[in-house]
Amino acid sequence: MKLFGTDGVRGEAGTFLDAITVLKLAMAAGIYFRKHSTTKRILVGKDTRRSGYMIENALVSGLTAVGYDVIQIGPMPTPAIAYLTESMRCDAGIMISASHNPYEDNGIKFFDNHGDKLSVDSEKRIEEIFRDTETMSSNQLTGRNIGASKRIDDVIGRYIVSIKSSFPKDLTLHGLRIVLDCANGAAYKVGPTILEELGADVITINHKPNGYNINDKCGAMHPEEVSKLVKEYRADIGFALDGDADRLVVVDETGEIVDGDKLIGALCKYLKDIKLLQGNACVATVMSNKALEDYLAKDDIKLHRSNVGDKYVLEVMKKEGINFGGEQSGHIIFSDTAKTGDGLASALQVLALILKSGKKVSEVLNPFELYPQILFNMKVSEKLPLADIKGLDELLKPLREKGMRDLIRYSGTENKIRLLLEGKNKKDVEDGMEILKSFFKKVL
Repeated sequence: MKLFGTDGVRGEAGTFLDAITVLKLAMAAGIYFRKHSTTKRILVGKDTRRSGYMIENALVSGLTAVGYDVIQIGPMPTPAIAYLTESMRCDAGIMISASHNPYEDNGIKFFDNHGDKLSVDSEKRIEEIFRDTETMSSNQLTGRNIGASKRIDDVIGRYIVSIKSSFPKDLTLHGLRIVLDCANGAAYKVGPTILEELGADVITINHKPNGYNINDKCGAMHPEEVSKLVKEYRADIGFALDGDADRLVVVDETGEIVDGDKLIGALCKYLKDIKLLQGNACVATVMSNKALEDYLAKDDIKLHRSNVGDKYVLEVMKKEGINFGGEQSGHIIFSDTAKTGDGLASALQVLALILKSGKKVSEVLNPFELYPQILFNMKVSEKLPLADIKGLDELLKPLREKGMRDLIRYSGTENKIRLLLEGKNKKDVEDGMEILKSFFKKVL
């Protein structure tokens, strides 16, 4: 059984992610981090899921068993863990969250001492230690060498100050009415606090977590309520976060949900205009619409593409010396401000763009039209290597000659193949997708 997926370890709490597995995983991670330890401290935060109590205690047991002191800070956004791990000089940080998944699931995300998500190689090494019974047994400590834990409840202020400092000091949110959906998740305290302290009139919803209502028909995965309330309260803008607040969905003043690629395009152009875009480029994933690439090219901005997942976006950003990137799903990374996708930091940059433009959200965040795109998920009986499927290259050639872009990949967690086709002509894209669907139904 493989532990790590595209974003840490994630699965149903109590089955895939049970107490014994978590304890062993914590020990393995502690053994790994201890090789380069400077402080022997690890930070642990969580979102608002009921299972967080079970997982947190198992993590503490495993980490202290191999000699680590643990600092528990309770419910906080994922990007806050990344920031605080570095600022509090910890060897590592751990976030207990399944992000936008329902409450039954939970997950564990690891950060190194710089607040960066672990590389695939680091995750692989932790998993190897996890499966090495002798190493796990021999690294358990005794007596004075066993670690301790303590809970700190006042670090929330440090994160709030860091996010507020990213907002231009010559601007204020006074006079702006904002609808904020906290998804009954980790930002239920910090989200409204940040916006209110900057002067906004904030209408906050889904900010009363009970352990079971995180992401439940709310937040970034269900922004419909924000859309409705923006119109009802005549708000200037609406924001929907996900359960761990690393994702942001924006709703304009008409109640329309802003497309993620359009959001990336508008923010990237804004950063160039204020001379803060490093490398004259940004990073998006292979899922982003080519219209984004063409829009940026008109301003001589290069678009680099990464695999799906904000940690892969960040890897390309570092490699290319770029300070901005994101996913169309709402993970936006301003690396000058945050170590990972940060919904609240992104919201403040959106607000800065709107205020400086002097225009309505619907005008500013609709900078180009998307090309027709179809994404289709198909169940398969087996995942044959795409390179071994006869006739696939011949099938794709005429589609590509018509200027269409294709992306074909298997799901990392399900027996499904994901088919994406995109082009400037809607009819060509629809016909092409039918050809692809028919082909893969026969082959797989």
